[in-house]
Amino acid sequence: MTSTDVVRRVRRLAGQKRVGHGGTLDPLATGVLPIALGLATRLLEYMLEEEGKSYLATVQLGSTTDTDDAEGAIIATAPVPPLDLATLEATLQPFRGTITQIPPRYAAIRVDGRRLYEYARAGEVVAIPARTVTIEQLDLLEWTADTLVIQVACSKGTYIRSLARDLGASLGCGAHLTALRRTQAGVFDLATAVPLADLLDNPDRLASALLPPTAALAGWPQITVDEAGIQLLRQGQRIPAAGPDERAAILDAAGELVAIVVRQAGQWQPTKVF
Repeated sequence: MTSTDVVRRVRRLAGQKRVGHGGTLDPLATGVLPIALGLATRLLEYMLEEEGKSYLATVQLGSTTDTDDAEGAIIATAPVPPLDLATLEATLQPFRGTITQIPPRYAAIRVDGRRLYEYARAGEVVAIPARTVTIEQLDLLEWTADTLVIQVACSKGTYIRSLARDLGASLGCGAHLTALRRTQAGVFDLATAVPLADLLDNPDRLASALLPPTAALAGWPQITVDEAGIQLLRQGQRIPAAGPDERAAILDAAGELVAIVVRQAGQWQPTKVF
């Protein structure tokens, strides 16, 4: 199931056309996928820029695939060297912090106007530009003679498939991803997530599962404004800004989201009004 498939199902459940997701998951992956409905879809651009992503990943050592995960064809195999904790920790250490990473051949990144997977499916070779990403946390949770289970916290744009591939290359045996679960996406985590199967089995649960739009902006300054200020914002006019913040969420007295504002010349300029 793709992220678009999830959106399609929620759209049918909600009876709404305006439904979107806040960050694509690979079809192989499970876990947290923020979904926005109605006017809340206007907040997706802010959800997509959230840096905090965390994953639980299973890496199969000894074989490499053309997609860097279990959905691809095996293109190389090699014996897995004897493993011990010291060897594995020494292998993981260079991947912590800010690193350079080459995305998988099968990815949605555009190169010269075409997505990488389009080149790959056509059997064409293209130079894939490396990108700088940050691995804030990389922990080895468990391991066997030929598998690793790792926990990763990383910046946006990081490919866990590439991380698995590169770990295998460092060990000299190759590797690919066999399971991936996103445990956190920005301000959302598994504790606040609702299983899609539960919604499909109990459509009436959707209404109670919805979070207010302000939940997507939990890390933002949230400022309550009186009715006079709200009316000015709704007319596209500025109101005085206090504090050092460059942008904020404006709420009414009931705590409802009214506008997204940015600082301009010491005042709040509305950029989105709800």
